[in-house]
Amino acid sequence: MSLRINVALQGGGAHGAFTWGVLDRLLEDDGIEIAGISGTSAGALNAAALKAGLAAGGREGAKASLDALWAQVGSVGDLRLNAWLTAWMPVVTAVTDAVEQAFPVSPQGIAAQVFSPYAYGPWWQNPLEQVVRRFDFTKVCHDDGPRLFVGATNVRSGKVRVFSGREIGPEVLLASACIPTVFQAQEITDPKTGVAEAYWDGGFTGNPALFPLFAAGLPDDILVVSINPLRREEVPETPLDIQNRMNEISFNASLLQELRAIAFVKRLIREGKLERGTMKDVLIHMIADDALMTDLTASTKLRPAPLLLARLKAAGRVAADTFLADHRASIGQRSSVDLPLLFG
Repeated sequence: MSLRINVALQGGGAHGAFTWGVLDRLLEDDGIEIAGISGTSAGALNAAALKAGLAAGGREGAKASLDALWAQVGSVGDLRLNAWLTAWMPVVTAVTDAVEQAFPVSPQGIAAQVFSPYAYGPWWQNPLEQVVRRFDFTKVCHDDGPRLFVGATNVRSGKVRVFSGREIGPEVLLASACIPTVFQAQEITDPKTGVAEAYWDGGFTGNPALFPLFAAGLPDDILVVSINPLRREEVPETPLDIQNRMNEISFNASLLQELRAIAFVKRLIREGKLERGTMKDVLIHMIADDALMTDLTASTKLRPAPLLLARLKAAGRVAADTFLADHRASIGQRSSVDLPLLFG
């Protein structure tokens, strides 16, 4: 009998290749069934590739779909550059690297304060669009297989919007991965009202959102694949490092809030203050490699170089293998994450 789990996939740009490795290893375990997926940003792309691949060709199809996704992402180059600049990418990248090495300033931070993705006008193109539109959305939205949830942030309300089922199309994936200092806001029209709303990266409000995975029919176990370090020992001092840590804290805040709520409900159930069955007694597991993620620079999130992606995939496979060896027996029985310790 298979162990049914949900997976919650964080965003983090090119660092999402770590999740590629995690999923690649999990797919090799016939005793584990992924029942639900919640993804944000790069996590949403991984989720869509996984779902489409499973629908097309089972586990091997999912592995091939993930491989194809990251091969395409690796061919994009620097995500900060508009399409017409790609011919100059090696030169621009070299200049950026030189500035980062020589001066205690962040070229990206300065650019974000001075320039806007809207400055390109009608010539602006989302570099991820060519990747996202290659998905077969009849399979991404297929009724069979894992239930899929994709989070994005409504720009006007500041609230999370979780898309599911047939709501998910290319625009939803682009919205979920829309870094506002790099990409123009993605507009999505509500088919019921005809009103268009603008969306930014889902990481601001749910990285990823866990609450969709509380739905009836889904298992109690949620495996969070974390690619944004929860803790850094060194206090950042350079502008780039400060900005990076600010983003990490911001993108982890919503996840920590949901984990605190889960811990609170679990305590009420344990103490008999909440009748069992009234609310789901969620079991939390986590796969991460904070040592690797703290070692990488912030700029690598926006530069999906093939060698970096291969390194991250390999690390993800190792981390998943370690999780299965150490905590497989916990699935369906208990959380393998000490939630109070996580918040301490």
